[in-house]
Amino acid sequence: MKKQAGIATLVLLCGGIGAYLLSPAGREEAPAGARPQTPVNVAEPRIDRVRDRVNAVATTAARDAIDVTSEVDGRVLRLHFREGQRVEANQLLVELDDRQARADLRAAEAQLRDARAKFDRASRLPSQSISRADVEELQAAMEVAEARVLSARTVLENHTIQAPFEGALGLRHISQGAFVRAGDRITTLDSISPIEVVFSVPERYLAELEAGQRVNARSDAFPDQAFDGEVTELGTRVDPVSRTLQVKAALDNKDGRLRPGQFMSVALTFRERDALLIPEEAVLSQGSEQYVFVVVEDNEVERRNLRLGQRLVGEAEVIEGLAEGERVVITGQTRLSTGDRVTVLDDPDARVSVRASPQGNDR
Repeated sequence: MKKQAGIATLVLLCGGIGAYLLSPAGREEAPAGARPQTPVNVAEPRIDRVRDRVNAVATTAARDAIDVTSEVDGRVLRLHFREGQRVEANQLLVELDDRQARADLRAAEAQLRDARAKFDRASRLPSQSISRADVEELQAAMEVAEARVLSARTVLENHTIQAPFEGALGLRHISQGAFVRAGDRITTLDSISPIEVVFSVPERYLAELEAGQRVNARSDAFPDQAFDGEVTELGTRVDPVSRTLQVKAALDNKDGRLRPGQFMSVALTFRERDALLIPEEAVLSQGSEQYVFVVVEDNEVERRNLRLGQRLVGEAEVIEGLAEGERVVITGQTRLSTGDRVTVLDDPDARVSVRASPQGNDR
């Protein structure tokens, strides 16, 4: 009897197991080799204003730059400037001793008066009393005297040296009382407000370049300050070796902090536009293809090939392959395949990125 009861119990147990496996609950938990759902974090693409721009290195240059020199020999009578001083156009800088120049001008003016008087007397004489050749000779002598007066007056004026344009003066190379020769350097004068930066842009951006585009520049000397400006001139020739075009931009430099010859990093903005952006960590690569996984119905994922634009700080621009509102996987996607089911986690700290609006595309 005990043996028959055991057999009956075994039959009932096997039947119960078979009934469970055939039930819906049994079919959900029992498939052989089924992969567990992968926990993932997701993010939605966002629309933001971005700037298309190119980065370059540049050198500052004065818009106008000269060596201030003397055009005549003379002794320095007075200096009217300090080193580093900002001066206006036509401001007096140096006076040279002009006593000899004034004397030469008076002598030339006296010679002119005499030549003019002789010519006037000859012109009033009857034609029988003086030949036409003599009159013409006196006229020529008067014109020579006029030229000597003009030359003497110019030499006198050159004994005062003025700033030809507004700018900043450099170091002084002479002292009061020193004797200077024509051509000796007295100081330097640079027009630095605004100051120019000169840099090169690859030729592939020629169609996008134009005067008036915005420029933002930074210097290691002033790491916490940005200098804004705009493109003023485009070169007319592409360098056949580097395949670049030289560009000039003017930067605001009212406080005079920038000086000619400084190294600068420049960002040239072509245009601003709206772009679809996704977190950079969502993007995977396989050969030349770039793709993401998108969560679709029933928490299944689908691989989506993308055409990307510019890479930003922590984000990538999507040109084709994704729409606003779709959810892209940003963690756990390396183990996924199309059709896999996932568990979407609610973790706002899953992604840490730096955002700036509007953003710039660094090329």
